[in-house]
Amino acid sequence: MGGIAFPLLSDFWPHGAVAEKYGVLRQDGCTERAIFIVDKLGMLQYIDIHDFDDQPDNEVLFAELKRIDPGAFAIPSGNQSAAEERRIKNGIVMYCNRWCPDCRRARQWFADHQIDYEDIDIVVNKDAADLVRSWADGKLITPTFDINGKIIFDWKEQELAALLLESK
Repeated sequence: MGGIAFPLLSDFWPHGAVAEKYGVLRQDGCTERAIFIVDKLGMLQYIDIHDFDDQPDNEVLFAELKRIDPGAFAIPSGNQSAAEERRIKNGIVMYCNRWCPDCRRARQWFADHQIDYEDIDIVVNKDAADLVRSWADGKLITPTFDINGKIIFDWKEQELAALLLESK
């Protein structure tokens, strides 16, 4: 999964056995957005529970992972010049992932307005994730848009409309 160097578990309905054991499985079959970091000895080291639509702060998670196992996780360097070399200079690019509600809204908005764009999944494409982090001071924000070189973080419909619909 995009260069992750440690095991990950995603547990959701209809399975939910682990989520239920950790107390985050709701009666409707959904889970809270919860992160549990378990060390190599099986000891629970970190718990973070958010509202479902809130994304956890990646900087906090990076720091916790580095604290627990400094060799297993490297914080991206944010090398701006290398990131700029990989950047698509023209067009519309959305850096996103499949589960983000704002990414889904943006895809629908582009479809509704018949706007062509490139959709790059930052979970699958580590270079794209590093590029977004280089723009966002180490944070991984979705969606992130590169519109002809102008970077927009998060879902900002009015700002996108001003940039893209006025020129149509």
